[in-house]
Amino acid sequence: MKNFAIIGAAGYIAPRHLKAIKDTNNNLLCALDKFDSVGIMDSYFPNANFFVEFERFDRHIEKLRRNGTLLDYVSICTPNYLHDAHIRMALRSGADAICEKPLVLNPWNVDALMDIEKESGKKIHTILQLRLHPSIIALKKKIEAENNDTKYDVDLTYITSRGKWYDISWKGDESKSGGIATNIGIHFFDMLAWLFGAVQENVVHLREKDKSAGYLEFEKARVRWFLSIDDDSLPAHIKATGQRTFRSIIINNEELEFSSGFTELHTQSYQQILKGKGFGLEDAMESIKIAQKIRNNAIIQKGEKHPFVIR
Repeated sequence: MKNFAIIGAAGYIAPRHLKAIKDTNNNLLCALDKFDSVGIMDSYFPNANFFVEFERFDRHIEKLRRNGTLLDYVSICTPNYLHDAHIRMALRSGADAICEKPLVLNPWNVDALMDIEKESGKKIHTILQLRLHPSIIALKKKIEAENNDTKYDVDLTYITSRGKWYDISWKGDESKSGGIATNIGIHFFDMLAWLFGAVQENVVHLREKDKSAGYLEFEKARVRWFLSIDDDSLPAHIKATGQRTFRSIIINNEELEFSSGFTELHTQSYQQILKGKGFGLEDAMESIKIAQKIRNNAIIQKGEKHPFVIR
């Protein structure tokens, strides 16, 4: 049984990590969040110590260490801009880090973490759960088996409606979240790079606070992508049903069905990490580069370079 701590216990994604720790038969020693709405912990680890101040949390971990109780992993579910600092804290505590994506906001942050990983002898893991989705794994095997010289044509659309709270929260601040391409797109960009190889071209056609679109060319695919948190972007037939999320990947005019199969992917991610087969810094690098360039590339009008219409 391994000992865990979690930072960001009150966040949206934290329950998936709590469940994964429980499902893999491990123990949560302590948790940290500046917000104290963490009743969800009663469903998983009611005896874990909880802190709202980082200093007391850090001191508690040090006290445990001095008393012979070592921390094996720190799970990090905090806002994107805090990941870097919390990963460093985990490694300084003698633990491996398991961090939600985006691991960090910029490629050079990854380079620095690689140095710290070597110095500490500890490992930094990230959650790239789409690589574990059965439909995505099957697609990767199909692509490898076909070994086409021609590139696949891909349309990626992801719309996940968000309310007025979004702009007020850290997610609406690009300096903290990395903007929409990072905040909701990073796992899709990772998936695309994993499936289709290195990026050859990265063009941005639209970049607004609530939506973004562009073109990515990989070794094996040409991808037109559209991301939005605006419910007005939803297709009419989806909106009519009351749904607030729409996810579509079309490859060579065929829809990839992957609407289900997400519920256990965090637990599977933990299982792989505990076996020494998780995803690390090098795995995360390509998607971080893609998102960072989308934030900073000049916007090119759709007709200037790629004569197609983003949906």
